Amino acid sequence: MDYEQFKSQILSLTKIDLNAYKERQMKRRIDALIAKNKYPSYREYVDAIKTNNRLFEEFVNYLTINVSEFWRNPEQWKVLEQEIFPELIKNFGKNLKIWSAACSTGDEPYSLVMLLSKFVPLNKISIIATDIDKQVLEKAQAGLYNQKSIAGLPQEFKDKYFTKIGMSNYQISDEIKKCVEFKQGNLLEDKYPANMDLIVCRNVLIYFTDEAKTEVYKKFNASLKKEGVLFVGSTEQIINYRDLNYQSYRSFFYKKI
Repeated sequence: MDYEQFKSQILSLTKIDLNAYKERQMKRRIDALIAKNKYPSYREYVDAIKTNNRLFEEFVNYLTINVSEFWRNPEQWKVLEQEIFPELIKNFGKNLKIWSAACSTGDEPYSLVMLLSKFVPLNKISIIATDIDKQVLEKAQAGLYNQKSIAGLPQEFKDKYFTKIGMSNYQISDEIKKCVEFKQGNLLEDKYPANMDLIVCRNVLIYFTDEAKTEVYKKFNASLKKEGVLFVGSTEQIINYRDLNYQSYRSFFYKKI
């Protein structure tokens, strides 16, 4: 079995399309994982993940790049607080429809809830958060984080919404957890939620090919209400945003025209 056949087997097994990822980078990662597990060929590895649940979960987990922290790039959260949320609330009211796409271990949707709680009571906040990786969603729902994850979070939120567990771990409060609905979702395969006011998708699409990126940005656009906002990562400026029906609103924030 060559790499092309391997990709096709993985697509039917996991619904993950490896063609959407940069090939050299992804093949290197996969080859390293197969070698670590001491399988001599793609065929034997595929046969193994078909029957071994632990190997299957490890494989999916390995494909998803989980580097996550609360309040990543604080200056962008300031823009969200001072400009984006006030404008969205003015345009759409306080029951905002927000989607955290590729939410990883939950740091991002929980950060969104905490920031939005400065404008809206917690019992009125509901955020959809999706990721392809079941294991990170389990971590997100557990809501247990280490010191490094929450290092950048404003002190007011640490004091208000976290309980220290042991030496260096922190448990997020149930009242924040209740505001987020976590679901498994594949950006390249699954149906997107409709009528969103804000979509946050950061530091994920850098791993996709240009074609896959364009496809996802188009689908995000269709998923947003008119004048809804897409918030992307700090390495993910959308060069051809006009062609995709966005206007550049602030750095890393794009508004649907």
